[in-house]
Amino acid sequence: MNIADFCIRKSTVTAVIAVLMLLGGLSAFNSMSRLEDPEFTIKDALVITPYPGATAQEVEQEVTDEIEKAIQQMGQVDEVVSKSDRGLSTITVTMKDKYDRAALPQVWDELRRKVGDAQGELPPGAVSSMVIDDYGDVYGVFVAIYGDEYSYAELKKVVDMLRKELLLVQDVAKIETFGEREEVMYVELDRERMTQLGIPPNTLINSLKSKNLVADTGRVKVGTEYIAIQPSGVIGSKEDFENLLISSDGSAQIYLKDIAVVRRDYKDPQQSMIRYDGQEAIGLGISTVSGGNVVVMGEALQERAEELKSRIPLGIEVGIISMQSEAVATAIKGFTSSLLQAVVIVVVVLLFFMGLRSALLIGAILLITIAGSFIFLAPWGVALERISLGALIIALGMLVDNAIVVVDGMLMKLQQGVERRRAASEVVAQNAMPLLGGTLIAILAFAAIGTSNDSTGEFCRSLFQVVFVSLLLSWVTAVTIMPLLCVWFLEAPKKSESGDAYAGGFYSKYRRFLEMCIRRRRLTVIAVLLVFASSLWSFKYVEQSFFPPSTRPQLMLDIWLPQGSHINATRDTTEQVEQYLLGREEVTHVSSLIAQGGLRFLLTYTPEKLNSSYAQLIMDVEPETDMDQLILELEAHMRESYPDVLAYGSKFMLGPGSVGKIQARLSGPNANELRRLSLQVEEILLADSDSKSVRTDWRQRVKVVKPIVAEEQANLNGITRTDIAETIKENFDGVQVGVYRDNDLLLPIIFRAPDERRRDVSSLNNVQIYSNATHKFIPLRQVVSDFETSYEDEMLYRRDRKLTITVFADPTLGQASALFKRVRPQIEALELPPGYTLEWGGEYEDSGKAQAALASKLPVFILMMVVITIMLFNNLRQPLIIWSCVPLALIGVTYGLLGAHQPFGFMALLGFLSLMGMLIKNAIVLIDQINIESAGGKPLHEAIVFSAISRLRPVSMAALTTALGMVPLLLDAFFAAMAVTIIFGLMCATVLTMVIVPVLYALIYRVKASPDGGME
Repeated sequence: MNIADFCIRKSTVTAVIAVLMLLGGLSAFNSMSRLEDPEFTIKDALVITPYPGATAQEVEQEVTDEIEKAIQQMGQVDEVVSKSDRGLSTITVTMKDKYDRAALPQVWDELRRKVGDAQGELPPGAVSSMVIDDYGDVYGVFVAIYGDEYSYAELKKVVDMLRKELLLVQDVAKIETFGEREEVMYVELDRERMTQLGIPPNTLINSLKSKNLVADTGRVKVGTEYIAIQPSGVIGSKEDFENLLISSDGSAQIYLKDIAVVRRDYKDPQQSMIRYDGQEAIGLGISTVSGGNVVVMGEALQERAEELKSRIPLGIEVGIISMQSEAVATAIKGFTSSLLQAVVIVVVVLLFFMGLRSALLIGAILLITIAGSFIFLAPWGVALERISLGALIIALGMLVDNAIVVVDGMLMKLQQGVERRRAASEVVAQNAMPLLGGTLIAILAFAAIGTSNDSTGEFCRSLFQVVFVSLLLSWVTAVTIMPLLCVWFLEAPKKSESGDAYAGGFYSKYRRFLEMCIRRRRLTVIAVLLVFASSLWSFKYVEQSFFPPSTRPQLMLDIWLPQGSHINATRDTTEQVEQYLLGREEVTHVSSLIAQGGLRFLLTYTPEKLNSSYAQLIMDVEPETDMDQLILELEAHMRESYPDVLAYGSKFMLGPGSVGKIQARLSGPNANELRRLSLQVEEILLADSDSKSVRTDWRQRVKVVKPIVAEEQANLNGITRTDIAETIKENFDGVQVGVYRDNDLLLPIIFRAPDERRRDVSSLNNVQIYSNATHKFIPLRQVVSDFETSYEDEMLYRRDRKLTITVFADPTLGQASALFKRVRPQIEALELPPGYTLEWGGEYEDSGKAQAALASKLPVFILMMVVITIMLFNNLRQPLIIWSCVPLALIGVTYGLLGAHQPFGFMALLGFLSLMGMLIKNAIVLIDQINIESAGGKPLHEAIVFSAISRLRPVSMAALTTALGMVPLLLDAFFAAMAVTIIFGLMCATVLTMVIVPVLYALIYRVKASPDGGME
């Protein structure tokens, strides 16, 4: 039974289904989740293990190595990268691509077990490892709470209130703070006074511990009651601390305040800081529950914040660093506008070439198809975001292809005088299977990215999902609803005077040109091959890239002071840079993140790990700002004003990637040799005028003061190396000796020297240390013979258990591929000692991994496309003709990208794959028509020419609507290269298809020229 016949006979049912698709699609659209960019799973976890007092080398050899050995026993692990700092091991574990979001929780559980098993192999003094598996969580709302003339404690009170209240808001998953200071109880000891009174440090420590521990005193039965016993004496305030009684050697009782100053304060130095517009602040990050609606959460947060205004003191402000809900709303509005523009463009094109009624009918089917797509996309978990909405625009032109063929066929039948219902039935019967085959091939062209498991594939997956649903639905509506609308509303065109529908001037010129090309078929093929060869040669001049930078009105300025700089020095430099930035007209706000990157407020943002010499300034700029020029000016200012500071500006990225577009990784057994090799690489990069931000991840070596222990004297005084280390630490940083309980807070109790001594390094010789042999304090110089200053690596990186130093660089302007192409041969020419290797990371590796993941899936789908074409025609020669035309698309792609100055990146690659499906679909329609005409009794040459002429309008209309529908995407940074690829590739290849397919058909089937110049 013909499906068109059925739908026309059941016209009421068909019409109701069409209306329901419209209404249901609108409802589904409004309920779909909204995001700025699609989600992809960050398959990384951090394993953090403190090893206080150990050098970076000791951490690497004694802690990192042991944990890495345990982790690499897991078959799920793809890569292990470790950073060994002084006193801290941080291991980043990356899992294989095949483990998706659903499988990762179980993988993280196994990781915890493996890390737990390794704890017994760690050295004494190493703290238990902590596994952080939510490293990839995104805090779509990231704000700074600040207020002029308000203390940190007052800001903290407001932050605590907001954290408590906002956690209850709809779709909020969790709330984290950034730059929050740890509150502690400082006990600043007067060691001279302790010496006079004969009070050893352990006496103080034991007194504090015994006073502040929870002790179970039990219960007692009194009559019928069972009463708990709770003794007093617990330290409950600063005054209780000061009045703590201590016994001296003479058994005298003295108060703690007689030998120490007790202060409740914030830990110094601060671990990390955040500032907003030049003021001290506290950061607050809010994440959305999985599958939640960011826009709904943002609106709910703003509503709740308005209600809480009365509880926030006047003058305390909320500075927005990133508000994803606003960005999402703006992005959705922009893409929806682009989608509507594309719909209008398509309808206008159809109106111009096919007439009012035809255009309106195809436009109606287009709206029904788009609306119906949302009904299926919503339960599939597709969100409204950059990729999915862009995919709708990309698919827009293809969505009308099937409908155009049906309408054009109906017009031809009606012009020939065929009755409406019969015409609809014949057109659908003739075209349904070829159109289905072409549609499936167009879908399969996108399937490789839809099934790729890497982060890039996950990021772009909605592109395939949207194309799959919408194109398949477009075929369904074209063979069901479209025939009914044509029967109801389509008017029969006027018959031409000659009786030939293709006797017009344009068709006549095309006929003459086509017949000339077929007569000179070999010359035509050679000419096309020469043009194709020129495009292959010219393609080397097309710039290469991975993903383009974002156009969001924000810039990052990363600054690195010399390694080992105190966080206060980094803060002071940052304050000066802030004032300069705030003085510029283009800059509206400046957020400063000191000592580490911020919370991950964008999925594509990778925060820098903890480093006191690092700061990142995030600038909000006016939308019309030339950001590339601003970056150049900022970097020039930093070079002139801060010659010792490495500073570089950058935009946020669209899509997955890594920090540093060019990365040269050198691996080997010896740290000194790796540093020597890295210097050679740095020299090559610095010699290129287009390079900037050249640096290594190991940074500079830092100074270390080494007390030389007089072993004999120390032994006589009963003093160990640990005693010396703790005494020195207590004199400067401070030593934690207990915990003070204050309601729900646990504050560390820290012993340290008074401020004047902590700031005077020259007093190190005279620091008082307790002798267990003499039971009194003696100067440190009696057990330390000398102090030496040397240099050491403060951090060491390993990759897959091999010491690895990475040299980073970025291009000053333009694409990284051009810079990489120049420096790669020079760096690879360096002579590496045996046992040392060079690997490339950065954009080269990211792009290579994404393309490799795509390439691993592509052969299967290309084979499926070939099989479908063979099944459609049941021979090999006709599929060969079709597939021979596919590479010709490169002609338009190459010259289009060169003319538009667009790089060939990952999205352009996807555009080329989709272009392949479009061309095959057009060629299928043409060859199918040749077969129909030939089977109808026409000579082969006449069948070829007539079919080409009769398919000229639908094929051209399909190509034109697809190409012009892409025009709004030319203004989008993410899709621009893809749009150029499809527009120029499709237009050029369509022209060639309408010429080369008939020519190749005549060539392969050996259609001979007749004596009168025609074909036979």
